[in-house]
Amino acid sequence: MKKILFIFSALFCVPCFANDCLSYKITPIVDMALPEYETNIVVSKQPLEQLHGHVSANLINNYQIILDMYSSGDGFCVVLKKIDAVFGFDKFDVEIDREHQENSCTYNAVLNHEQKHIDTYLNIIEDFKSEIKQSLSAAADSVMPIFIEKESDIDTAFTEINQEFRAHPDLLLVAQKVNAAQEIRNKQIDQNENNSELYSCYN
Repeated sequence: MKKILFIFSALFCVPCFANDCLSYKITPIVDMALPEYETNIVVSKQPLEQLHGHVSANLINNYQIILDMYSSGDGFCVVLKKIDAVFGFDKFDVEIDREHQENSCTYNAVLNHEQKHIDTYLNIIEDFKSEIKQSLSAAADSVMPIFIEKESDIDTAFTEINQEFRAHPDLLLVAQKVNAAQEIRNKQIDQNENNSELYSCYN
């Protein structure tokens, strides 16, 4: 009988601890930066299925999560204080068909075409910059303070807050929008390309 009452009391106090932490809730600061990017150019070892070249882009979304911890009752309240975010493309791998000798007219023509794709990737991030920042802010503000009994439980709290932040639907949605936009715009570049610069190399 006492065991049942003890379990009930322990469970009943959990929301009490959580409510105690609500007073520490703040609107987290969100700073967003674009990554510096690098471009690697290689000549293919095998003939490319694409017409003459290909670009692969690497999208990163790195988040540094900064927490505050406050003593509260018989434990501690862990609060999300700030997010330092880096969101954007940090690496472009350009592969040019081996039939084009490096620094030749056709090589440079293909490289100029692939640069259009790189510029498109970068422009998309600029176009979505405001929406990305809003999504980051919404995700950060949705994270509520967490109660922990021991200071050593901070790693557990960090993991929970990190997972909750990253799983926010606004973050997932904006990443999907960025990916959809790059697919559409890159396809348009190839559809509108008449290869006049490349063909002029053969005249």
